[in-house]
Amino acid sequence: MQLHLKEYTLPLKHTFSISRESHDFQPTMIVSLGLDDKIGYGEATSNPYYNITVASMISEIEDVRSTIESFDFTTPALFYEFLSTKALSNFARCALDLAANDLYGKRKGKPLYELWNTTTAHYPKTNYTIGLDTVEKMVAKMQELPWPLYKIKLGTADDVAIVKELRQFTDAIFRVDANCAWSAEQTIANAPKLKELGVEFIEQPLKADDWDGMKRVIKEIVLPVIADESCILPEDVAKCAGHFHGINIKLTKCGGLTPARKMIAEGKEKGLKVMVGCMTESTVGISAIAQLLPQLDFVDMDGAMLLKKDIAKGVEIKNGGEVVFPKLGGSGITLY
Repeated sequence: MQLHLKEYTLPLKHTFSISRESHDFQPTMIVSLGLDDKIGYGEATSNPYYNITVASMISEIEDVRSTIESFDFTTPALFYEFLSTKALSNFARCALDLAANDLYGKRKGKPLYELWNTTTAHYPKTNYTIGLDTVEKMVAKMQELPWPLYKIKLGTADDVAIVKELRQFTDAIFRVDANCAWSAEQTIANAPKLKELGVEFIEQPLKADDWDGMKRVIKEIVLPVIADESCILPEDVAKCAGHFHGINIKLTKCGGLTPARKMIAEGKEKGLKVMVGCMTESTVGISAIAQLLPQLDFVDMDGAMLLKKDIAKGVEIKNGGEVVFPKLGGSGITLY
């Protein structure tokens, strides 16, 4: 295979803030894997919470470049087994796995969802994320893009008041994400008020390792609670089953589509609602997520919608949440 790595700096439409960080640009790495006349693309963004930079990912992959390029590629599953033997972060492994899946589908001439024996007849609509900001700016972002489903980033002392204010401007369904900023007491107290305000579920209210707190929360809370930072790897799914109502899988954190599919299957087996989320990534990463849509209960795949300028063409999300799947095989990605 021919391996190419490229760094991009993605400009955001607005400053994107959550409870622990803010940024105006998103560095990302695009991997391309070429074989014969087909090229597959994958992506992984930098992430300060997990100490991942584009430079660190490129360095990791360059260290094993020769073994990747000499690998006899047949299927993404076998390629992932090979990657699992290398000293790679999950973020770097994700970009390679996404590229391998895209390449495989393009060689087969079919989209991944079809190769996985699923159909796009029905799928969940993505939410549109409103980053933490002043209430005035959060309202302005909603009014800029009217949408049937918003994820509201929270993590302040006035979170219920923020949601109450936003509710005056839309009838859309709300989801809220505290990104580990609340205590168990806050979560339990906030839930009834948020439910009255049309909130569908709460994502990751407590710190990732506060399992005792979540044990209390799940017994007393009146809204579903979805794990994010507490559910990174396939081995986390079983533990989440006793502490959350559902899981939010991130491809970059778990290592790509290959492990994500295993997490989806196990989550369903354990009675969990299953969601896949995104970073503020380009259409390369979002198109990979879209292949999983038929298998999901919820999805957060608005990353490319938050960008001022995209770098790729693939899956398109139309106003209201309709997804247009490209006819090209794999994840259907081409770079501009």
